[in-house]
Amino acid sequence: MPWALTRSLSTLASNPNINVFTHPQQPQAYLLSLLDSDPPSAALAIGTTTSVPPTPSSFRENPHFLAILNRVLAQHATDDPDLKSQAQAFASPAGSNFMHSARRKLRSTGTGAGGASAEGGAGGAGVGGWVHLSDTRNPPDFGRIAWPEDILGSLEVDGRGIVLGNFQASGTYRIITNEGILGLSPFLREKLVARLREEEKAL
Repeated sequence: MPWALTRSLSTLASNPNINVFTHPQQPQAYLLSLLDSDPPSAALAIGTTTSVPPTPSSFRENPHFLAILNRVLAQHATDDPDLKSQAQAFASPAGSNFMHSARRKLRSTGTGAGGASAEGGAGGAGVGGWVHLSDTRNPPDFGRIAWPEDILGSLEVDGRGIVLGNFQASGTYRIITNEGILGLSPFLREKLVARLREEEKAL
């Protein structure tokens, strides 16, 4: 069952936080949104799709939404409990293994966010670096980094595992892949929805 009914809305079965609306200007398409306002705002939607559930070929992302997402991550990712735990783990002595595997993977793909491609990750032994914030739809195994299309961005970490900030959008992130659609931690999703509601009031 591709849809799960909630009041007058529908949500994606794979991600009930994402609402599905018939596109007000394109009857053969659908708007996907984190907001439940009806009628929906196309300007704040995640994107459009010609089929439900959406696929990489049916989905078209909204660049304005992606810009808002990156601004929210730049402001709030340093306070995300999940990212903090990840940074602490990578700053441990065992984290040096992550640093080496991250460097190999990023160099082989030719991708990375800012200094992330050079540093690879927080490496333990008092050495700082970068930790990658990845989509929750396809979490990597411990000690590994996500695939480039799943990496939202990277943040600088000191040798003690403290997230310093300096968020760098990856440039390779895709809102939808064959593994699923946008997935954020509860903390970051809450911050993003709050920002979208602020933007909605200003329309």
